[in-house]
Amino acid sequence: MKILGLSAFYHDSAAALLVDGKLIAAAQEERFSRKKHDAEFPTQALKYCLEEGGLALDDLDYIAFYDKPFLKFERLLETYVAFAPRGFNSFRMAMPVWLGEKLFQRHLIGSQVKDQFASGFDTKEKLLFSEHHLSHAASAFYPSPFEEAVVLTMDGVGEWATTSVARGSGNMLEVIKEIHFPHSIGLLYSAFTYYLGFKVNSGEYKVMGLAPYGEPKYVQSILNNIIDVKPDGSFRLNQDYFNYCTGLTMTNDRFAALFGEAVREPDEQLTQFHMDIAASVQAVTEEIVLRLARSLRAETGIPNLCLAGGVALNCVANGKIVKEGIYDNVWIQPASGDAGGAVGAALATHYMNFGNSRTVQNQPDGMSGAYLGPEFDQPDIIRRLTEAGAHFEVLEDDDLYDSIVAALAEGKAVGWMQGRMEFGPRALGARSILGDPRSETMQKTLNLRVKHRESFRPFAPSILREHVSDWFDIDADSPYMLIVADVADGKRRTMTDEEAALFGIEKLNVPRSEIPAVTHVDYSARVQTVDKRTNPRYHALISRFKEATGCPVLVNTSFNVRGEPIVCTPEDAFRCFMGTDIEVLVVGNCLLHKNDQNSALKLDYKNAFELD
Repeated sequence: MKILGLSAFYHDSAAALLVDGKLIAAAQEERFSRKKHDAEFPTQALKYCLEEGGLALDDLDYIAFYDKPFLKFERLLETYVAFAPRGFNSFRMAMPVWLGEKLFQRHLIGSQVKDQFASGFDTKEKLLFSEHHLSHAASAFYPSPFEEAVVLTMDGVGEWATTSVARGSGNMLEVIKEIHFPHSIGLLYSAFTYYLGFKVNSGEYKVMGLAPYGEPKYVQSILNNIIDVKPDGSFRLNQDYFNYCTGLTMTNDRFAALFGEAVREPDEQLTQFHMDIAASVQAVTEEIVLRLARSLRAETGIPNLCLAGGVALNCVANGKIVKEGIYDNVWIQPASGDAGGAVGAALATHYMNFGNSRTVQNQPDGMSGAYLGPEFDQPDIIRRLTEAGAHFEVLEDDDLYDSIVAALAEGKAVGWMQGRMEFGPRALGARSILGDPRSETMQKTLNLRVKHRESFRPFAPSILREHVSDWFDIDADSPYMLIVADVADGKRRTMTDEEAALFGIEKLNVPRSEIPAVTHVDYSARVQTVDKRTNPRYHALISRFKEATGCPVLVNTSFNVRGEPIVCTPEDAFRCFMGTDIEVLVVGNCLLHKNDQNSALKLDYKNAFELD
């Protein structure tokens, strides 16, 4: 059975191909269109998936869409009626879009298929719709290495659900409880994202990254006024402080008055107040997630937990679940946001609509390390780089690894493009910028000179799986960079009294461990374990770096600049290389040095993309 999953029309459009229950390909549209969080119909991602599977569109048995537009429209109408006459301007702006496009998505998808693929695919009979949270839950449970699991989905909102719990067993998945809109942990976090001057549905990870620089001074104010959290983790939001139901903003004047400052403008300087606000909402979020996790373990007795939905990208909260040992095993869908809904819709169709049997893939899971995007063979890489005007040499693997290790040890930033592109928001060693984690200046260099982004933004360590417990307070797989753990005591550096007394962003340049470039100000790190089975090439490079330096860790950040989607093609990689201060680029076995390139091809990448 051949099923194509789609997510589209809101943000992070994507396509995924499932053949006889095996995930063959998956990619976000943004990687092809070069438009961050592209919400348009994923034409190019769909074409890629078909090409990877060697299929024409008419070969598909079904197309599965990740949510149900009529239910979402029902929620929209009921919300406007409940809050009337407030929200008329929002209602007036939303209705033409819904009545003109979004409500009739069967027709819209059918017309896209017909126009783009000259296909006679029968969308009346073969286009199916899954519910939003069910798609998320399916994306988490079915690829997991568990026969049975509790599945916790948390995001902004789907049709009605904002938080849901499902029980997965074998090929069955049943949603057993939900929290409904407007009460949403995702929207709570997004409201604070808006209040802090970052973009909603884009800047939430900045709030998480900013939080360790602050003190959670406002936790009690949030719990006393904004959200009522029960012992089991269920919650209700006080709508007196929000504007997302009826207005064009996330928060209102009462929200700002509670904390004593107006909404931060995007170009306004970040102050200690903003850091304390970030720390406070992060602490509240962690507490809610932990209460939910504890209560579900006690209620079900099931030892395995799967996570999905945008809130599952909060790797600090995930790390708290793992550290507390609430569950024996935790597995998180690497594309937890809406893009992953395309995978979930296809899987839900395969197992739930048609009752196909499921074989658990526990070595290591059913996501193939998230390496599900396009790859380019060596002759194609050479042709593409040559046509782009690049100067390069082609090396055998051993010489290539030695050259990269030498460059890293010299403090150079290395663009690394190998194999199939990752699916999801994280670069996992296929489309990455690499650095030496031992460098005290690497974080600042990569943020300001390479990524063109805020100096406080943290970087992740990629570490050989077999050495993770030697360097971090964790001994578990974390292949998708979705779990935060503390740096091991033996690798830490004790701060002086003067350093410990620093506040806010002043903490940034104080080295805290043997790997300061990936150690956050609270001694934590967002760990990626690298397994030889899923990425042998990246594993070999880190192993060679360990042989040379004794350190089995590399700095890993996504191969892009602020506001740009992660690179997809060799041409994308070369453009980013020429538009930043990356000194070395590796694409396949092609090695490029910046000093060897034609200076006329240099680009101004700093202002090339809309800021995220």
